[in-house]
Amino acid sequence: MTLPIPNISWTLAALFGLLGLASTSLALARRRYPERDWSELSDRTRSWWVMTGIFAAAMLLSRNISLVFFGLVSFLALKEYLSLIPTRRADRRVLFWAYLAIPLQYAWIADGWYGMFIIFIPVYAFLFLPLRMVLIGETRDFLRAAGTLHWGMMLFVFALSHLAALLVLPSSAASASGGPGLVLFLVVLTQLNDVLQYLWGKSLGRRKVVPRVSPGKTWAGLLGGVGSTTLLALLLAPWLTPFDTVHAALAGLLIGTAGFVGDVVVSAVKRDLGIKDSGNLIPGHGGLLDRIDSLTYAAPLFFHFVHYLYY
Repeated sequence: MTLPIPNISWTLAALFGLLGLASTSLALARRRYPERDWSELSDRTRSWWVMTGIFAAAMLLSRNISLVFFGLVSFLALKEYLSLIPTRRADRRVLFWAYLAIPLQYAWIADGWYGMFIIFIPVYAFLFLPLRMVLIGETRDFLRAAGTLHWGMMLFVFALSHLAALLVLPSSAASASGGPGLVLFLVVLTQLNDVLQYLWGKSLGRRKVVPRVSPGKTWAGLLGGVGSTTLLALLLAPWLTPFDTVHAALAGLLIGTAGFVGDVVVSAVKRDLGIKDSGNLIPGHGGLLDRIDSLTYAAPLFFHFVHYLYY
């Protein structure tokens, strides 16, 4: 992958510009209202600088580095998930094979082997991991152990690996940015959708969408966030994607809605476990799962949307 591609470089530069504006605004607010506690917002802003810097470096250096980066994200996400879910002592040897599936999944992507990428986790890993459990000979809580492991593999390895699958898609006649442009388009819109849903919900939100799962999610936040994300998709699509106006709008609607669903699904897991955040890896944000939950649904749905229409 030869970079920099001008449109990608300019988009990343714009992201750093927004972060610079946010940092400046925060500094002015702290000076004007020194009595307020700005620590959480400061932590969040610093974390965004670090996350954006790492992501930009992964996107700009080379395709292989980008693939390793996404593979590492899957590994850390699965590890964080398994640290939250009660597992049987006997299954520790099974977890080795679950982790081994991660580099294999990304190897199929790097090789461009679409057929193996799309079935390796849902078919071969799905069938092999219970077999390995059976060979251990422990039947107590077998179904729960197998189900939670499969669910984690599907969401945090298979679903997230669609980001890497987007990356290796070739450039089309309508967009020189190719796969990297599609990845940037998806990640930027997914993360902005989270922020926009939060802002719309805080300013206008009254009626809850799923109060027993995520009390902070409101209809105003959902509709305002999805609508704003769709408008942003229309603006970014000519720079980063092969989409025409209709497909760009559909992509924005898909990313906004799927991001919301991914968020509340992972929230349901955390509520079932009685925790607020999945960890403390990212200061001000919580754990890795708290930051990538929206992508678990948005990435595979967006990939197949693009693949069906253009590849």
